[in-house]
Amino acid sequence: MEEKGWFKRFKDGIQTATKFKRETPEGLWFQCPKCSETSTQKDHKENFYVCPSCEHHTRIGSRQYFEIIFDGKYELFFEEIQAMDHMEWSDLKPYKKRLESAKAKTNLTEAISVAKGKVNRLPMIVAAMDFSFIGGSMGSVMGERIASAIDKALVEKVPLMIISKTGGARMMESAFSLMQMAKTSAKLSRLSAAGVPYFSFLTDPTTGGVTASFAMLGDINFSEPGALIAFAGPRVIKETIKRDLPEGFQTSEFLMEHGFLDFIVQRKDLKTRLADLLSFFDKAPVAAGMEE
Repeated sequence: MEEKGWFKRFKDGIQTATKFKRETPEGLWFQCPKCSETSTQKDHKENFYVCPSCEHHTRIGSRQYFEIIFDGKYELFFEEIQAMDHMEWSDLKPYKKRLESAKAKTNLTEAISVAKGKVNRLPMIVAAMDFSFIGGSMGSVMGERIASAIDKALVEKVPLMIISKTGGARMMESAFSLMQMAKTSAKLSRLSAAGVPYFSFLTDPTTGGVTASFAMLGDINFSEPGALIAFAGPRVIKETIKRDLPEGFQTSEFLMEHGFLDFIVQRKDLKTRLADLLSFFDKAPVAAGMEE
C-alpha cells in the first residue's frame, strides 16, 4: 500500500532536504529603504517606484523617467558624445577604467541622457541624469549634452526640462567639470531670451555645482518629496559650523518653505503636472513678448 505524503513526511521527521528546497527568485521583492515595508517589484513599479506605505520616492534613472513622462515613444539624442580621460587621471582606479566600468554596469554612455517625446501630445525635450553612473557627476560631456539639448530646443522651439540627480562635479575632470557651470548657465540665457520654457526638476540628491548652476535657473523649479537639495551636504555644514541644523534642513520641503521651489510633485502626478505646464506655455504669448 502506497504511503500518504503527509505520513511519509511525518515518519521522516518532516524534513525536506536542502537540495529539494526552492529559493525565492531574485528580484521578486522590494524593501523600502526608509520604512522597511516589503512589496513586490511589480507593485513597486506600477506605483511609480514609490513605497505604498510611507510614499518614499526611490531613486530611479533616466529610462524610468522617460517611461513615466512620455506618451510611449521617445528618441534619444547625442549618445555619440562620450567622455575621455584628457587629464590621464591616475588614482587607485584610473578614470578610463571607471568610465568603462560605469558603462558596463549601467548600460548607459554617460551620467545624463537626452530624449525627445510627447507629453499628452505636446513635444518636450528632457535631459535626465543617472546617479548610478559615477554618482550622476557633472563632467564636460554632461555640459556638452545639455548645451546640445538647449540648441535643439532653440531651433525647434520646444520646451526643455532637465532632471537633476547628482553628487556634483566630476573631480576626475578637474577644472573642465567646473567650467560646465558657466557654460550651461550661459546657454540657458539664450533659451530665456528666445522665450522657450525651461523646467528644472530637482530629485534626490541634487548637490554641488549642479545646484549652483542650471538646476536653480528654471523658469519653473520643482522637486519630488523628500529630496536632498544642497550645495554642500548637511553633514559637511554641521561639522564646519559646529551647530545643529534646522529640522528637515535642505530637503525639498525646506526649500519650498523658503522660496527656492515653485512646487513639489508626487511622481504619480508628474506627467499630469507637466502636461498642464506645457499647455499653459503653449498658449501663453511668451515668445512674442520677448521679441518686443
